[in-house]
Amino acid sequence: MTIASTTAASRAAATSNVRWGYLAICIICMVMIANLQYGWTLFVNPINKANGWSIASIQFAFAIFIALETWLTPIEGWIVDVLGPARGPKLMIAFGGLMVGIGWVINAYATSLGMLYLGAVISGIGGGAVYATSVGMAVKWFPDRRGLAVGLTAAGYGAGAALTVIPIQYVIANYDYNTAFLWFGIVQGAIVFALAMLLRGPEPGEMAGAPAPKVAQAMKSSSPREVLISPVFWLLYIMFVMVSASGLMATAQIAPIAADFNVGNQIVFWGATTLTAALIIDNLANGAARPLFGWISDNIGREATMAIAFGLGGVSYWLLGEAGTAPWAFVLFAALIFLTWGEIFSLFPSTCTDTFGPKFATVNLSLLYTAKGTSAFLVPVANLIKASTGSWHMVFAVTALMNFIVVGLALFVLKPMRARAMKQT
Repeated sequence: MTIASTTAASRAAATSNVRWGYLAICIICMVMIANLQYGWTLFVNPINKANGWSIASIQFAFAIFIALETWLTPIEGWIVDVLGPARGPKLMIAFGGLMVGIGWVINAYATSLGMLYLGAVISGIGGGAVYATSVGMAVKWFPDRRGLAVGLTAAGYGAGAALTVIPIQYVIANYDYNTAFLWFGIVQGAIVFALAMLLRGPEPGEMAGAPAPKVAQAMKSSSPREVLISPVFWLLYIMFVMVSASGLMATAQIAPIAADFNVGNQIVFWGATTLTAALIIDNLANGAARPLFGWISDNIGREATMAIAFGLGGVSYWLLGEAGTAPWAFVLFAALIFLTWGEIFSLFPSTCTDTFGPKFATVNLSLLYTAKGTSAFLVPVANLIKASTGSWHMVFAVTALMNFIVVGLALFVLKPMRARAMKQT
């Protein structure tokens, strides 16, 4: 072995080690913002009882949060890519940490729906800044294990709330929801801000020595303008909206559904109520799905993994609608739903970067991520269907059908379309 090859091998080994450290930072930051979304359901009923605001008006704050968390990410991602790997990730995640902390402090002191909505706007902007930057770092640092890396990062967001379900419930029960917003907002924001100072992205050419991936990847990086005129992007967008809408319906409505099924306060095991057990297990399942299916997709391909995951998801929605009135069944089938929709946050970013390249990955992924914001405004449709039919059964039938449609699109439309597009590049 020559001196040059030895040096190259040493450099590659050093890069491989350091990138895992940066990935760990991104994961922890995602954990710190997780209950902005997944812990929200714990606050809905206490806010309703304390202020008399309707559930629908309170849930509109959730829709605002999701919209701002997603729709501004293309701007945030563009800023990250323009500022470069040394400054972009550091400054954007620090900004996000400040915003999520301020947003929850505003929620703590909100005496009107307007203030609650303002808190949702600010925390949504901050959450999106952290999320988009962290996922962008994962796809750039790990071209060889893109699905797994993005899955682990997204798992921090999907499963991170499981760590705080019981503490938040304790603070709400023994103090009030305002105190929970205040304490957790300050602590979470401060941790994100501090960790941001340690982060950077890969320099140009730094990942050239990474192992070759098992899945096809584009040789050319497409600009955001090229991505926006690509049919592949818009097909991915539609598929994302369909799966995300069904998953967000479950995320935002899990507590009301448990109440309507008369299982929420029943004890299932170890003294835990059905709702508490479901929230903890659901968050863990949601988090586990992301690296699991991301790793699978690294080995068997993105579209085949989509078909497996979303097919199981369709079955899970149907089972919860049919058998969810039994406490154990509610916990089990709700967990299956979370297991089979959370992986969109590893599969779609991986597929997008495979197709359009890593150079503009942060902004391109953010453009696709806005589909989550679009899907958030379909969440109230579930309440309308439930109100018109008198039960949740039709809601679950519709969400199951949406997942089955996406399976067909993945196998018979996306796969050949992506193959043609990548062949051209």
